Amino acid sequence: MLIGLVTLLAIAQAPDAGSTPSTEELSLRLQAALDQLARHEAELKQLREQAAAPPPAVPEKPVEPEPAPKPWYEKIRIRGYTQVRVNLPGAVYNDRLINEQGDRSMGGNGGFLIRRARVILFGDVHPHVSIYLQPDFASVIDTQLGIAILRDWYADIFLDKKKEFRIRVGQSKVPFGFENMQSSQNRLALDRNDALNSAVKDERDLGIFFYWAPAHIRARFKHLVDSGLKGSGDYGVVGLGLYNGQTANRLELNKFPHVIGRVTWPFAIGSQFFELGGGGYWGQATVNVGKHPDGTPIESMRSTNTFRDARAHVSAVWYPKPFGVAFEYNVGVGPQLGTDAQKYVLDDRLLYGGYLQLMLKLDDLLGTVALVPFIRGTMYDGGKKFVTNSPSYRVREVELGLEWQILPALEVVLAYQLSSRTNDKTYAQEYGHWTRLQVQFNY
Repeated sequence: MLIGLVTLLAIAQAPDAGSTPSTEELSLRLQAALDQLARHEAELKQLREQAAAPPPAVPEKPVEPEPAPKPWYEKIRIRGYTQVRVNLPGAVYNDRLINEQGDRSMGGNGGFLIRRARVILFGDVHPHVSIYLQPDFASVIDTQLGIAILRDWYADIFLDKKKEFRIRVGQSKVPFGFENMQSSQNRLALDRNDALNSAVKDERDLGIFFYWAPAHIRARFKHLVDSGLKGSGDYGVVGLGLYNGQTANRLELNKFPHVIGRVTWPFAIGSQFFELGGGGYWGQATVNVGKHPDGTPIESMRSTNTFRDARAHVSAVWYPKPFGVAFEYNVGVGPQLGTDAQKYVLDDRLLYGGYLQLMLKLDDLLGTVALVPFIRGTMYDGGKKFVTNSPSYRVREVELGLEWQILPALEVVLAYQLSSRTNDKTYAQEYGHWTRLQVQFNY
């Protein structure tokens, strides 16, 4: 408006060069100024209307549909490992020094042996369900090698979003001890100790188990394995369960399931980790009874050959950074062949034993991942319920070894073992020592 008035006055008063404007010229100039003022007002009104009008609607971007969830079989992952062993020439052998529960190449002519050939399928098939399937293609039955047999076949059912509470259903490891839970892929000694492994041969059975661990401790369990510290894996801070009790891949032979409980906690002490645990189980085990190796009949104190089977254990592990110690011990009662009044009598009797292991982890040595020397002493006095007649065992062993982790995918172990153990077939005590080499490749 102000601009229009100024313009109007300028036009009306502007003198024409060289002459005085007439009345008619002044009228024309005034009319032109008024016309221009009207145009300015119209433009101003239009600008005001545009400013007051709502902004034009911006067309919404089309919402892209969420991708369809992957089918369960695309979520499954695969991993595994293989162990090949050989008894080195020049070692002193005792053909009668055998270990039916462990390395079948012991005794006799030795030779090469594929100790384990594992392929593991695992993954989440649902936000609340994961599966774990593990066959072994290197089991031994009598003298036949390379037999495929089931090790693990179970599902974890998670009860919460953080996956701290879960129920495990199927054939899986029984939560007893530390070394029993530790994968053979991570264990230093070439065979598990007889003292705790005699509780659960092959470490597994068919049952249902409940596990709980807070999320940060589950992450710690994983770190203790992934970092090469020889962890046992995630079997919960608390583990409770019911299982058959006849060990893996065997039918239940009585009406009494085994009840088990275990508690463990990995503490962080500076840059080091210390894990303390304990637990036990109770049940009844049925034993296959035959004649003594010398032909004498065996008398069973139970008509059904079903005996008490109960143990308690304690575990303590100081993880190697660089020095480490592992100790386990268990005591209990179980079926065991003995001599009463000059008779061979099968009854439930006292058992006890454990092991102590020292280790040193030297990282990034010689341009490789790690070098881990170790020494382990084992003792056990008791029966083995999964062997016919559950004979009384006496085991005293010392193993010295060196694990060389050349690459993440390649490890070599050299071990020398002094042994005194009961023969599984003759029940006689045998002595000897031997040197073994194992090559392990991980995939």
